[in-house]
Formats: sequence, structure tokens, C-alpha cells
Amino acid sequence: MDETPDEPGCYPGGVGRRPLMVGAALATSSLLQPDAAAQGVAAGRVAVRLTVNGAARQLTLDPRASLLDTLREGLALTGAKKGCDHGQCGACTVHLDGRRVASCLTLAVQADGRAVTTIEGIAPADGELHPMQQAFIDHDALQCGYCTPGQIMAAIALVREGHADSAEEIREYMSGNLCRCGAYAGILAAIQDAAPRMRAG
Repeated sequence: MDETPDEPGCYPGGVGRRPLMVGAALATSSLLQPDAAAQGVAAGRVAVRLTVNGAARQLTLDPRASLLDTLREGLALTGAKKGCDHGQCGACTVHLDGRRVASCLTLAVQADGRAVTTIEGIAPADGELHPMQQAFIDHDALQCGYCTPGQIMAAIALVREGHADSAEEIREYMSGNLCRCGAYAGILAAIQDAAPRMRAG
């Protein structure tokens, strides 16, 4: 049987990337419908109440929607990044009731009635930066910056968890957050600098 090779940019079988990506985008948009709870819950959707960065939010969601997609696509909070989408890179780290979670692996319905904090919500109201944010700047703990929000959220949680007593401990408890630029030395220095200021505060 005479077979022609797949066209460039196509998956085996001749299915192009573009139709798949467009289909994925449409599927994602259909999972999220913010602030529609007052209109009643549509068939197959669930009402979810979240406190996000101190603000109460009511959403009507597909029960399959991840917390990451809900934050980014439904609430326009794009600080949490979609890196691997498999819980392996840490770019999507947020706090759920004060504990760090990979928001790409957390269903939004799991956060019903709970408090979510993203990178947009950690700075004090007076406009100053959080000590960890300032330390990341002071120690040049970033390059491209894509992973930085997740790094900062994980670092804040690490200090609160009491795991910032040594460089080895910090490296161990930050190992779930990857920096493809390799800014690890600066990240370590930033955490060591910010930890005592966070404890004092």
C-alpha cells in the first residue's frame, strides 16, 4: 500500500495541530462561566463560591474545570502560569486555605467555600511588595520570569511551614518548582533573606 508522509505540522494520520488547538481552546472556554450563579445553574454545571484574594466570588462551572483555568480564564488572574499542566513544574502554585497546591491538578469545585490566594493577592494593601517579592528582586532570583509567581508562592509557603532553616532544607522543599533559566542560586538567596523578615512580621 502506497502511503504518503504526514504533512509538516500534522500529527500521525494527517490531523493538523491547528484544529486540535482551536478545539482545545473552545473546550476550555466552555468549562468556565464566571459570575453566572445568579442566572441559575445550567445543566451539568455546578455553583462554586470562592474567596479569591479576599474577595468573594460566585461562579457556575463545569465540574471538570481546574482551579488554574478558572483563575486564568474565568477570573483574569493570570499570575499563576500554565507550564506542564501535569503538576510537575510548580508554575501554577497558589495557596488554598494557606497551603500551597498545584492549581492545574486541583479541581475548582474542590475549592468551594475555601480561600484561594494567588500572586496578585500577596502584597499588602499599602502598595509595598511582600518581603519575598522584594527579596526576589534584590537577589536577581529570576530571568525570564515565567516561573517566578509559582516560585514566590511556594517560597512563602515554605517559610510558613517552617522549612527554611538551612540551604539543604530549602532546596528540598522547593524541588517541585522548576526554573528552566537556572536562577536557583538567586532563589535560594532570596528565600534566606526573606525568611527572617517574614517571621518578624
